[in-house]
Amino acid sequence: MQEQEIYKGLVGVPVDYTAISQVNSETNSLLYRGYPVQELAKHCSFEEVALLLWDGELPSKDELEAFSKQERSQRALDPNVRRAIDDLPLTTHPMDVCRTAVSIIGANDPDAEDNAPEQNLRKAKHLFAQLPAVVAYDQRRRHDQPLIEPRDDLDYARNLLYMTFGEVPGDAVVDAFRVSLILYAEHSFNASTFTARVIASTLSDLYSSVTGAIGALKGALHGGANEAVMHTFDEIGSADKADAWLDDALANKRKIMGFGHRVYKNGDSRVPTMRAAMQTVLEQAGRQDLIELYEALETGMQERKNIKPNVDYPTGPTYHVMGFDTETFTPLFVASRVVGWSAHVMEQLASNALIRPLSVYNGPAQRSVPAHSVA
Repeated sequence: MQEQEIYKGLVGVPVDYTAISQVNSETNSLLYRGYPVQELAKHCSFEEVALLLWDGELPSKDELEAFSKQERSQRALDPNVRRAIDDLPLTTHPMDVCRTAVSIIGANDPDAEDNAPEQNLRKAKHLFAQLPAVVAYDQRRRHDQPLIEPRDDLDYARNLLYMTFGEVPGDAVVDAFRVSLILYAEHSFNASTFTARVIASTLSDLYSSVTGAIGALKGALHGGANEAVMHTFDEIGSADKADAWLDDALANKRKIMGFGHRVYKNGDSRVPTMRAAMQTVLEQAGRQDLIELYEALETGMQERKNIKPNVDYPTGPTYHVMGFDTETFTPLFVASRVVGWSAHVMEQLASNALIRPLSVYNGPAQRSVPAHSVA
């Protein structure tokens, strides 16, 4: 067999153009439609960022008000969706709940198969409005708590927190949560986004693309990393045990979740912004122990492997202190990344080509099936 160069994981292989986001290697900044994400996190609401990713420009005041009114009117769970969630065992992973809920939402849409741009934008906005109720209700049912109906006087971040906990927390928590949603909203051709684009390229529907993307995001090497960070913290226990734990983990060739990133070579540009938000929330909650553990593991990885954290590392403890179950961390990622996924689905369909890569066969050469006598 003639040897051919294989790009495992499609590393370094450009497969299409995108105008939605990029990592600027010169400034080590993640850009949404040209805007540095740290500036968006400082100055914008999550709703403004969603419209930016969908439409290409930040909205005017009137456009934002119209979108907010529309989104708030669609927040309540359809009874069919709630019944589907109720029918799932409490042992079902929350990401599987999200995947199922999106399928039911799509099944309820009489225009699900219509891939016209205006229809797909409508679907994207509807999923944006619905997912907070899905995520919040699933956490509550696991604690034998009743559904909390959404409020139309709260913005996206506050409403999701309210539907989960029954109250709106203080400004520091709300702001940290808003920041996390903005930082998670989009990241070019990551695994889940590429999954969504592959599905869209077959001319399937947007709900199918998002359902597939949720499946990809569930994995520990992608969105599930923020859950894995908290499991690591629980396993270590305290900062004074971090060095011994890390030495043992590295000796056994364990992958330390929350560190390293395929795209960033000088550290994830989102980390400083999320790190600052985490610090404020943890200090306010009196969790100096988590800050010390965070710093001990970060320092240990830097000294031993020269590997820096990615955005999942500060996000995990932040969500934990807010009161979210560890298994709910990645569904929160879904409630944010649905914006990026849907933007990419629409971009894919605007200039579509079926995504169908080649493989290099390395199995047995052609052979004949042996003759068998029939008794």
